[in-house]
Parts: sequence; C-alpha cells; structure tokens
Amino acid sequence: MSEAVRPDPRQQDDPGPAPAATQAASFAELGLPAAVLRTLDEHGVTKPFPIQAAALPDALAGRDVLGRGRTGSGKTLAFGLGLLSRIAGRRAQPKEPVALVLVPTRELAQQVAEALTPYALALKLRLATVVGGVSIGRQAAALKDGAEVVVATPGRLHDLIGRKGCRLDRVRITVLDEADQMCDMGFLPQVTEILDQVRPDGQRMLFSATLDGDVDRLVRDYLHDPAEHSVDPSSGGAVTTIQHHVLVVHGPDRWSVATEIAARDGRVLLFLDTKHGVDQLTRHLRASGVPAAALHSGKAQPQRTKTLAQFKNGEITALVATNVAARGLHVDDLDLVVNVDPATDPKDYLHRAGRTARAGRSGTVVTLALSGQRRETSQVLADAEVTAKVTKVRSGEAELSRITGARAPSGKPLDGGPAARPKNQNAPFRGLGTTKNPKTGSASGGGRGSRKTTEARKLAEARKAARVRRGG
Repeated sequence: MSEAVRPDPRQQDDPGPAPAATQAASFAELGLPAAVLRTLDEHGVTKPFPIQAAALPDALAGRDVLGRGRTGSGKTLAFGLGLLSRIAGRRAQPKEPVALVLVPTRELAQQVAEALTPYALALKLRLATVVGGVSIGRQAAALKDGAEVVVATPGRLHDLIGRKGCRLDRVRITVLDEADQMCDMGFLPQVTEILDQVRPDGQRMLFSATLDGDVDRLVRDYLHDPAEHSVDPSSGGAVTTIQHHVLVVHGPDRWSVATEIAARDGRVLLFLDTKHGVDQLTRHLRASGVPAAALHSGKAQPQRTKTLAQFKNGEITALVATNVAARGLHVDDLDLVVNVDPATDPKDYLHRAGRTARAGRSGTVVTLALSGQRRETSQVLADAEVTAKVTKVRSGEAELSRITGARAPSGKPLDGGPAARPKNQNAPFRGLGTTKNPKTGSASGGGRGSRKTTEARKLAEARKAARVRRGG
C-alpha cells in the first residue's frame, strides 16, 4: 500500500498535480493532463493496471517511488505518464535533458521509447533514445537539438557524457527501470556515476523485480523516503497465469522436439545459452521450413530491431534468442516460451518466463531437460517459487502437441539447402546430452564412436569395391 503523501520541500518550486486519495479505477481520476487522457483513449487504454493505479498518484505528486513488479505489469506507463505530465511545458536546452530513464538493454530502451512517444508528442515533448550499436553521432545530434526526455542504456550515456554530448545537471526526474538487471549486468558503477550528476533535489523512481543486494544500496543511497508499491506477493514474482512444464527428452530426440515445437501454429520464443547455439538452431529451423530468426548480442542493432519487428508482425513465427531477449521484449499475445537450454539461475528463468502472460494474459513456459538435468532444473524452479508439471515426451507424440501445439515442420527449406544436423545429435545446441564418465572423464551418450566406426567401414568397403572395378 502507498504511504500517506507528505509535503516535500524539493517540490516547492515545482508543485505537481495533487495525488488521488484512493486508488483510481480509471486514468481520468488521476489528474492527468487532458492531452494524455485523449491519447490513452485513442490507444484503447482505459483502465490502469494495479501498479499504475498505485504508483501514478505519488509519481504525479513528485514523490520518490520504489516499485516492485515483474516485467509486463505495466511499469512503463506507471512511471512514464507521471514523468511526462510533470515536465509538460518545459523546454530543454541543447545537450541538457530534463528527464532521464535508464534501462539495461537496447531492446528495452526502444520499447520504452515507443510506448511513451505518443504521450510525449501529445504534450509537445521531445524524446531521444541513447543506446549502443547505432551511430553515436546521430544520438549526439538529437541531444544537441534538444530533447526533454532521454531513454538510455548506462554504457552509451556514459560515453556521450564523456564526449561532452550530454549534461545531466538539469535532470529533474530520473527513472531506473529493471534496476536489478542493470546491477546484474555490471552497470552499477555507471548508474551511480549518472545519479551523482543529476539534480540532487530531483525526483527519483526505481522499478525492479527484486530489491536485494545492489538494488537495495541504490534505494538507500539515492531515494528519499520513497513511496513503496508492489504488485507481486513475493520478491520472486512468479505469475499464476503461467503454466510451467518440464519436458524430459531423450538426448538424440531433443533436436526434433524443439523443431516440432517451433513449427506450431503461432509464435514461440526459444531461449538458448550461447550465440552459437542460437545460430545453429535457427539455421536448422529455416532449413526445416520454419520461419525463424536469431536474436543475440552478436547481431548489429539494426538487424536486432528488424528481427523484433518481424516477430511482432508475424513474419517470423519462431524467435531464437539468448538472454538478451529475456528483458524488455514485449510481444502481444505471445503464449509460449521454450527453454531449449534450461535456465541455470532463478532470476533468468523468471525473466524468460516473463515474456509470456503479460498484461494479465495467460501463457505457457516449457523447459526441455535431459534426464541428467532434472535435479538442477528442479532446484532452479524451486528457487524461483515455480511449480512445474514434469512429463516425459518424444517427438511426434500427442502429449507433446497437447502441451505445446507441436507439429511436424513442412520440410521445405526457406533459404535453400537441406536441414543440417549437428555432428553430435545427442547434444545439438551446446553439448548437453554428452555426459562424462566421472572416473575416466571420457565422453559418452552421443554414440559418436559407433558412428565413426560405421563410416570408416563403409569407406573401406567403397575403396575395396573401386579397386575391384579397376582390376586391382
């Protein structure tokens, strides 16, 4: 529950709209500017989500806000509408924004910017996105032209400040979105350096799925008596509208199971641990007739942006990604997430799972696990406070189709050429499935030795037959 609103001496020169006395049932009750209400109505947004109804009154009143909630709970408008409403009518000087939103990834920065742009335009505010992977010169030019709001990743903003392309001493409102992820990614030094440069009497809002460790340090050091709001009963934030499944697969069948799931009718997001694994599976899926694309940090930002757009509009139905997509990716009506490589950290699991069942919808999360991975996978799920149904499946089975909608792919290559199989069919993605003998250290389970023996025998027989034909 929100704390009672108290007078804040930092706001004496800039009073915000009065907060609502109780949680509002509609945006119209929150005291938002008429232009914002019209834009909300135009976009069919009429009823605030719980985090919005709870946090917006304090954000509009100029209070520091501490929000805890999973991705997909509506945090962007919870801080965004308050931020934009409070700076409406202000004009930024060149290189000197008046509001800043820090996020951990490029994809999340773009998503936040897209979500807030209609409301910024309605209030005649200029918004700039500052992220890595694209021209820093164009971003510097946008800031030089003047932007009231900057949505940025810490690394690129740090670079721009170092180039004297941006100053933060006029920033009145600062938002840290997905603060736990920024800390997990090692951005804490840049984040604290940035917070030390904004106006010390300004408003701060921090949103995070968890509030432990470095996030707690940020709260203690940089937020002043914040109003706390949480939309989850626990720090883990497991979502009850998600069905969780662990599908125990036989090593050599793992490739086929993943392919049949990807060939389902509807979009699916598949997670793997490595860029190599993502690229390998994507090539195989496309060669099998599945419209698939890869998303990972090795892709140029324009390509990543294009891929996400294709996935959202349905041109791509299977998005194969590393954890770069576990944060910030929002796709309407995405109802299935597949951990081809099981998550090894409960936070990673929850953030992967958070790509589905967004905005109150339902979804399914499936983890493919070999029998030797069941114990570790069970522990990760327990730590994430998730209960999953465990089922043994094989490709082509009705149970696999019932849970995931899996079906046989068309087999018609999209890029030409046959579907490539991995050398070790027991470990198609990153070596899982090939286990080591604890005594000898030798690999087993893939059948590689037997295949090599068979291939060698066939080669010897072919050479012998050729010699016979030559009369040798």
